[in-house]
This record gives sequence, structure tokens and C-alpha cells, in this order.
Amino acid sequence: MQEKSLTMNLPTIFPFFSQVKPQFESRENRTCGIFKAIVYKTQVVAGINYFIKVQVSDNNYVHIRVFQSLPQENEGPRLVSYQTGKTRDDPLTYF
Repeated sequence: MQEKSLTMNLPTIFPFFSQVKPQFESRENRTCGIFKAIVYKTQVVAGINYFIKVQVSDNNYVHIRVFQSLPQENEGPRLVSYQTGKTRDDPLTYF
């Protein structure tokens, strides 16, 4: 899959993105002053996996995987996993 830059308004692309930040902060036991999606990839499964590069501070990035189930399942987005210690230049890969 091709990496897609977020040149459009983020809430239009990811209506659920704001719901993911508290899940990440809870798992990491910290608060992020910055939580900005930079690029993403998608993988269609029984729903959609979103792989997103997120800026969490001036020079720190994380890669997160968010699962969005099919609409008929009526479930919210779920932070499945994440990778810390990333930089802006690290390639976004499936994990």
C-alpha cells in the first residue's frame, strides 16, 4: 500500500482520530501536548487497519495501528498496537 500524506483536514479523513489519543495516553501513562497525524497507510481486513505516523512532541514520533470495525458492528476505533522511539524520517510499515 502507498503511504498517504495528510494534506486534507484530519477530522475529515479520520473522524475517530480524537478517540485514539486517550487510548494511547492511557497505555503510555503520559499526556501528549502534541498528537498530530503525519502520514498513514490502510489495510482492509474485516474492517480497516490504519497505520498512522503521529508526532507526539517536537522531535518524537510514534507509529500506531488503529482498527476500525465494519459499520454494522457499531464499535468505536481501537488502538491495537504502537511503536515508540520513531523519527519523522522512519518509514511507516505494517506491524
